[in-house]
Amino acid sequence: MALHDPVADLLTRIRNAKDARHRFVDFRPSKMKIEILRILQEQGFVEKVLVDNENSRARVFLKYADGRDSVIKGLKRVSSPSLRRYVGYKMIPRIYGGMGIAILSTPSGIVDGETARKMKVGGELLCLIW
Repeated sequence: MALHDPVADLLTRIRNAKDARHRFVDFRPSKMKIEILRILQEQGFVEKVLVDNENSRARVFLKYADGRDSVIKGLKRVSSPSLRRYVGYKMIPRIYGGMGIAILSTPSGIVDGETARKMKVGGELLCLIW
């Protein structure tokens, strides 16, 4: 079975795992997915990411707060392969007053919304996480 939108697949796997309160999620790595997860790790949404290039597998460990509530409350894929959504740096959305992040693919690489605003670059709005 061909996978047409690997980023949406990753977000769906994370969403399903957090709803089921799983400790980790396994997926097939790609450069874009690893960069998205690196941003999530820097922002404190996931604990760590382990990549096994030899077997082409990766595992992301989800982060939970007290009472086993997930740190991630929601994920939304904005741009898709069939309908790309581009934004300028002035139009990058602010999620819940800065409590969430927007992830963009810019000419400078994949960055979070706040970094893109500081660099004054826009790009493809990949997803929103809060």
